Amino acid sequence: MKSRLLIIEDNPNNRYLVTFLLTKRGHEVFEAETGTSGLEMAIKINPDLILLDIQLPEVDGYTVMRHLKQHPQLKLIPIVAVTSYAMPDDRQRCLDAGAEGYIEKPIDPNSFVFEVEQYLHASGEGGR
Repeated sequence: MKSRLLIIEDNPNNRYLVTFLLTKRGHEVFEAETGTSGLEMAIKINPDLILLDIQLPEVDGYTVMRHLKQHPQLKLIPIVAVTSYAMPDDRQRCLDAGAEGYIEKPIDPNSFVFEVEQYLHASGEGGR
């Protein structure tokens, strides 16, 4: 079964790679380029998982996470921060803001889908 995944990422090359890897595995992928459009898209599609960049135009990923976790319809959707922020406290800052997971960029195409699917399985969302 397919899972519905939302990628909120401003870099088109990163969006392309993530979408390619996940759709190849059979997931349905939706894309948003900004934090604001990502919030709107999340409400519209109610995804099983959200992959969220931290450095976004308009609204940063931390703020997006807080809004998602405060929204009654979206608060239980797992969020995985996918970011180039790699300082020791960055992971904890993402988790404190509401992320259930953290994947560093650049992503490893050989392990990325497996990592994402672990968060789906942990949340009980193996697919629809």
